Amino acid sequence: MPLSARARIDIYLPDQPVQAYQDLLRTVVDEFTLTFGGCSVIRGLDGYYLSRFGQTIPDRVNLVYSDTDFDFQENADAIAVYMDRLREGAFAALNEEAVLVAFWPVYHS
Repeated sequence: MPLSARARIDIYLPDQPVQAYQDLLRTVVDEFTLTFGGCSVIRGLDGYYLSRFGQTIPDRVNLVYSDTDFDFQENADAIAVYMDRLREGAFAALNEEAVLVAFWPVYHS
């Protein structure tokens, strides 16, 4: 069977001991599990970002990711719309300058 690129979706969420952040993490885990059949969470990563004031800010993050059954090339536009909705939901739930949502091709054998 030939390999084809499937889409992996990542969302990097700030790791804060505040209920809104924990609630959003649980919501994303539930969303990815129900939509794609499962997900993985890597907690407590060291992240850094450049603030709008030009300062490098350390930021602990949790990475939630899921591999989809969607062909990467054929579904790129639909996945981009889904990612925009994820990012909008994260901004609505949190008081953050930035939330990174990404997708990229992954090959399984």
